[in-house]
Parts: sequence; structure tokens; C-alpha cells
Amino acid sequence: MDTLGFLFFAFVSLVFLFSSKANGGGKEDVIGAIIDTSSRVGEEESLAMEMAAEDFNNHFNQTLHLIVKDSQSQPFQAALMAMDLIETERAKAILGPNSWEEAKLVAEIGSGTQTPILSFHETTPNWAIEKWPFLIQASSDHCNQMKAIAAIVQSWKWRQVTLLYEDVDSYVNGVFPYLSDALYGIDAVIAELVALPSADSPSSLLFDALMRLREGQCRVFILHSSLELALKIFETAKTLDMMEKDFVWIATHSITDMVHSIDHVNISYMQGGLGVKSYFSDSGDYYKSFYKRFRKRFQVRHPHEENHEPGIFAVQAYDAVWTVGLASIGGSGSISTDMRGQNLLEKILESDFNGLTSQIQFIDQKLPATKIFGVINIVGRSYRELGFWSENMGFSETVEMGAKNFSSMENLEPVIWPKGPKTTPKGWTFPISSSATLRIGVPTSTFKQFVTVEKDNSPHQGNNYTGFSIEVFKAAIEYLPYPLPYEFVNFTGSYDDLVQSIYLKEFDAVVGDVAIISKRYKWAEFSHPYTEPGLLLVSPVRLQTRDKAWLFMRPFTITMWLLTGIINIFNGFVVWFIERNHCPELKGPLLNQIGTLLWLAFNTLFSLHGEKMHSNLSRMAMVVWLFVALVITQSYTASLTSMLTLQKFEATVKDVEVLKATQAPVGYGKGSYVEAYLIDVLGFNSKLLTNYRTPEEYDQAFRNQSIKAAFIEAPLATVFLTKYCKGYTHSGPSFKIGGFGYAFPSGSQFVPDMSEAILKLSEQGRLRELENGMIASETCVDEDSIKDYSTLSLNSFWLLFMISIGSSTMALIIYVFHKLNFEELMVEYLTVWVFISAVIKQRWHQRRQLPRRVSDPEIGPHAEICPSASSFAIQGLARH
Repeated sequence: MDTLGFLFFAFVSLVFLFSSKANGGGKEDVIGAIIDTSSRVGEEESLAMEMAAEDFNNHFNQTLHLIVKDSQSQPFQAALMAMDLIETERAKAILGPNSWEEAKLVAEIGSGTQTPILSFHETTPNWAIEKWPFLIQASSDHCNQMKAIAAIVQSWKWRQVTLLYEDVDSYVNGVFPYLSDALYGIDAVIAELVALPSADSPSSLLFDALMRLREGQCRVFILHSSLELALKIFETAKTLDMMEKDFVWIATHSITDMVHSIDHVNISYMQGGLGVKSYFSDSGDYYKSFYKRFRKRFQVRHPHEENHEPGIFAVQAYDAVWTVGLASIGGSGSISTDMRGQNLLEKILESDFNGLTSQIQFIDQKLPATKIFGVINIVGRSYRELGFWSENMGFSETVEMGAKNFSSMENLEPVIWPKGPKTTPKGWTFPISSSATLRIGVPTSTFKQFVTVEKDNSPHQGNNYTGFSIEVFKAAIEYLPYPLPYEFVNFTGSYDDLVQSIYLKEFDAVVGDVAIISKRYKWAEFSHPYTEPGLLLVSPVRLQTRDKAWLFMRPFTITMWLLTGIINIFNGFVVWFIERNHCPELKGPLLNQIGTLLWLAFNTLFSLHGEKMHSNLSRMAMVVWLFVALVITQSYTASLTSMLTLQKFEATVKDVEVLKATQAPVGYGKGSYVEAYLIDVLGFNSKLLTNYRTPEEYDQAFRNQSIKAAFIEAPLATVFLTKYCKGYTHSGPSFKIGGFGYAFPSGSQFVPDMSEAILKLSEQGRLRELENGMIASETCVDEDSIKDYSTLSLNSFWLLFMISIGSSTMALIIYVFHKLNFEELMVEYLTVWVFISAVIKQRWHQRRQLPRRVSDPEIGPHAEICPSASSFAIQGLARH
């Protein structure tokens, strides 16, 4: 309200306050009403209140009078009419008006004269009730409709909307804060607020505003205005092709509650639009009677109107008259002339009856907020009721008990979108203006593996952008269902400033090694991270000093140890057995021989070398065993050395508590969020923290002992540890914060699309390929670190063992057969053979009975041949 308006209102108030009230001359049972009878809402309210007064008088046989004043939507005129109704007509209560501008002036007057004011404006601030105690909100609060609109937005996964509202207090206060909160709950935002001039403003202003919106990206428009302005908006939008494919229009109840009154010409401009509509039951007999009578009388009174049915504004005006009438009735059952002022206010606030809309009960001088809304779709010459939305149950096809509820509007009847139902609008598009290319800010990263900006020597004098972050972005846009023109722009400030530049509309997106942290969500929204989140504790390595008493046993398995011992003993036994007759030191007492055998078994560097051995059999067994022993000992030495090397190094800092307890200096990434995390969350002393930018700076700080450890973001730590793999390691847990992502404006449709593209890259393995190719460019391979330190088993040596056992066994068999059995068997064989030959010969001569003596000079005369031959054979064998 301007200064002139205040002066005018003050003057009128003074006139009213000093005027005489004694000569009112009005009736004691008058109810006043202030509405705009030139509007369809006012026409319905006026007729409904007249019908309510008649029905009340007929029912109670009373003479309740209703006086209706036409304010023509002028706040000061409404104030003058209120004073006239109170002073001249002696009205005990005033109904209306609808707009907040009128209601607050009338409330000021009503509170000064203790006259209850039943306002039809749906959103009355709590401070207004305290300031004007006689102000009552006689219409249900429709703030919940913003939750219904948010549910519609969520059903189709739209991330941003544009709010168009009529630039008057009645529409500003009733939508923005509630819609903003409702959208925040579904991760959507209001991309732009557009204040539109009133319906009587020049059409060129409306045309310019819609033309600018047509060139933008957002295609979901929520319209909250009077019906008169809404009709002009839809007509202008139709001429600008904004009621075409991919455009979404959602109207609030201030428009849809009067959709029944729109003629066929105007409704043709709204085809495909959606809206939320106030719900009240129209199935009762009382309402049906009211409906029939209203249609007949409205048609007679307003023949120019095409549609004659009542809306929510008519029924709430009807209930308001009954509220005041019932409160005026005294204990005698008739209207009490004393029921005025504070008494009447208290009786009104105690109301409890079934009205046409719902149960009439006031809470904090307001009717309860509406919790059920209809969801409608403008089609043809009227509208389709797709279903209903309630605060606690979500969407449903009916409001009956037991109706099936849905979280998404997709489960209701299909929506007829502008230009047909085939495709659901995605809610955004590229700007129609020439500046359609996205400006993408790129940070100057100190880790070149992620972002590298190099001056281009081409005539265009541009920059070349490479690195892991850039390559992932380029790969991700290949998965987008639309082309994405963009240009990279180098940014030299801090990362927070870079993200904030999106909020300031300096950039359309940010691509680089930008960490996803909560405070940056004030300025932008992030895609799914393309790196692992985490903060790692990195420190130098040192030699381990802990005792590894049984480490020497680890190179071989238990089976390997047992079998090696058994084969050792067996080979020692074979050598001892073969050489014992040739070597005096291998003989002696039993214990001495056992000790010598074990010595031979486990001493691979035998004191009895091959050249001192007397048997080729022992030499054969020893040569094979020495070869096997050589392979085994060398394998054991190599495996144990590897294990000792692997266990050789350990981190110098094990966890955070050690750093804090020793007050050790700590490093962190310069310009990052890590400092605040170290101080606020982990509890480090800020004086002990130093920031660094590059891997080389970290390495130098460790070498000159400026820091004992460093906290580095996981992706950057991977690069650092890859480049300096031999000197540093990470220890302790990973703190799950951060992770790199791409930033876009809050509510941008690029966010879900880019997140989906990154997930596809990851699932198909391309993200891993890019990571291996770009991050691993600084390769530092430690040969010891890539060896296999698994324990050696029998599988690696069984063939050698078989050869050794086989050769030793063969030598033993040959020796035993040759030395213990061969000569004795030959002697026995010859003895038996000679004896048998002699016996056979003797027997043969006896059978022929030719015993004869031979005269042999050497043997002597008359000697028998057989005994002589037998004796000779035996003596010869004995000599052998």
C-alpha cells in the first residue's frame, strides 16, 4: 500500500470512529457481504449466500437479512463498504472478501468495532489472526495443493519447474513457500519465479514474459493466478506455440476450481493442461437439492454464461452464512439481538455442523486445510477427472474407503498431453535462443591426470582439455539420448567459487575433479560420482622390527616339510648302506651309525663327497639327490627372501589417534574441503595442518619431514601412491566422504541423465578402462610387490622327489642283489650242479653194471671214478 493509500485509509477511519452510532436505523439481524459481483466467483458467491439466508430463515422461521456490497476488487472501496455495513446497516458480521488486499483492510475495521469478519481468502497468516482477533478464515486452506503438485512432478521425474503467479499478495503468499518446500522433498526445485501483471495490464507485457520463457530450457509451468489472467496466459501461450508437444502446464485450484465455468472458446486454449482441483462431496441429498436450485436460478440471473453449476466458492459462501446464522441463535431457538461482538465471535468459533463442503469446525480461527484434491486433465470442451490425491494416501482412482492407492500418477488414467498422449514430456529442452551451447567451467587441477589444460597452437587460440575427468565426461555424453553442445572454459579460482559460479549463472555446468560435499549443494546439484568416495591417510613406509619367529617355516607346507625329511633320511640310508663296508667311519656302534646316517641324510654338503665314494651306485643316488636338494634349497631361499621382503615395510603412522596424540604435523589438499573435516570432525589442531597442491609437494614435504602423514582424497591418493609406490602407503580406514562428480544447476534435467550415463559406463567396464589408461599413466612398478608369495607345496616338486626316490631305490636294489645274493647263489648253483652231475653219472654206470677201475698214474690204481669226481667238485667249490 502506497503513502497516499495509507493517508486515505487513515482519514476514512477517523471519520468512522468519530461518527455517531446511535442513529443506525438498521436491523439487528443483518449479515453483510463484500464481494466482486463482476467476476464469476462473485456471481456464484452472491447467489449461494442468498440461497443460504433463505434456507436458514425457512428452516428456523427467522428473518436473517443479507446485504451484499460490490467491491469491484478495490481494497479501499471494500473498506468503505465495511464501515457502511457496520455503522449504517448495523451488520453483526461481514462475509468476504476473497483477496488478501481487501481482507486485511476490512479486518482492521472489524477488529476496531468488534465485528467478526469471515474472510474467503484461503491463506491467512498467523500473525494476522493475532493482530486482528476478529478475523476468521471461512475457507479451507489450500496449501496442501502444493504437495499434490509436487507429487505430479515426481510422478514424471521432472526436476525443475517454472512458477508463474499473478503479482498481487493474494497469489504470492499462497503458493511460493509451500511449493518450494514440497519440491525440496522430492529433489526438485523452482527454476524460475515469474511475476505476471494483472489481467487488466497491457497484453504486450504478458507476451514478452512468455516469449522469454519460451526461449528457456524449463518446460514445466505451474500457474497460480486469477481465472481472468489465466485465460489470457493460455491464449497468448497458444499463439506462441507453447501449448505444443513437450510443454507441461499445471494449474492451481484458483483456476481449476472455476474450470466448470470456462466457455468452449477459452478452454480450447488449455488443451492438454493438468490441474489440481478442490474436492468436496457431491453425493449427498442436501447438495443435490442445492445443485438443482442453484443451476435454475443462476441460469435466469446470468443467461450469458454457458455453464451454470456451482463450484467450491459457492458452497463455502453458503456454509459461511449458515455459520453466522447458527451462531446468532440463542437458547430460545431464535436469533438473539445480544449475540454480537465478542459473544458472536466465540459462538462462531464453536461451530460444529455438517456443511455442503465438509464438517464446519474452526481451529485457531481457521477452517482445517483441505487434504484431498482432484487431479484433472483439460480435454475437449471440458475436463477429465483422472483421479484424486490425498496427503496421507497419495494417488487413487476414487475417494471411497478401501480404494487402491499409488505413489505415482502413472497408475491413474492416461494423461492427454498437448498434441496427444503418445509421449510424456521430458519437462525441459535446449534453449531456442542462439546461445544453446553449454558453458562448462573446468578447474585448474594440480593433479594433471584428472584435468590438464594446455594452450592450443591453432589459429583459434583455444585450449586443449584432457585428463581422466574430461575423458569420462566425453564418454558419458555419448550415452545421452540427445546431442549436447558444449564448450569448456578454464577457471582459475577455488573449487567452491567454481561451483558457486553455477548458482550465479556464470557457467551451465562444472567438469573436473570436483568433490561432492554437502555445502556445495547450496549452489548446484551433482551427478553420480565417477570415482570412489573416500579420504585416505597416507604416510611413508619403514622396516618392520617385529619378531617373526616361525616365518622360516612358511615357504613350505607341512606335507612338503615331512616328505622332504623322509626322502632325506631314505637317501642317507641308501648311501650309508652301500658305503659302510668301504668306509671305516660308517661303522661302529649302533648309535654312531644312526648318527652318521642322519648326518648323511640332512647334510646336503656331504663330508663324504662324490670322489670319496667307492660305489657307482652310491654316486648315482647322491648325484640325483644333490640336484633335487639344490632345487629345493634354492626355492626355499627365494621364497623366504620374498616373504622377508614383503614383511619388510610397514606404515610409519597406523591411525589418526597416533597423530593426534603425538601432535604430529599433517598435510592435506590445498583448496579442498579436507581442512574443515580434519578440524571439525577428526579434531586436529589447525596449527599442525599444512596444505599442498601437487604430488611432488607431498613427496618433498615427507622427505624433509615437514609432515608425518597426509590426508588425501581417494582418487588423488591413488595417483600419488602409484607414482611413489615404493616409499608410501595408506593405513587405517577410509573416511567415506567426497568422490568426484559433475555439477549442474539445481533441478537440472542433466543430473539424472548424466548419472545414468556414468552408471552405464561403469557397468560396461569403460570407466575402469579410462581409469587404467589415465590415472595409471604414472606407473611405478615394484618387482617385489608383484611376486607370488604363496607357500610352496608338493605340487611343485613331486616329479623331482619321484626321480630321487627312484634312483636311490634302484641303486639299493642293485647293490643288495649283487653283494648279498649273487656270489652265494653262484657257489650253491655250481655245487649243486657238480654234485648232481656226479650222481647222475654214477647212477648211469651202476645201471650198466660196468664197475671198472682205471689205472691213472696221477690218481692211483683201482680208484673209483665217481667218488673221485665228487670229491674234486666239492673241494673246488670250497676253494671258491
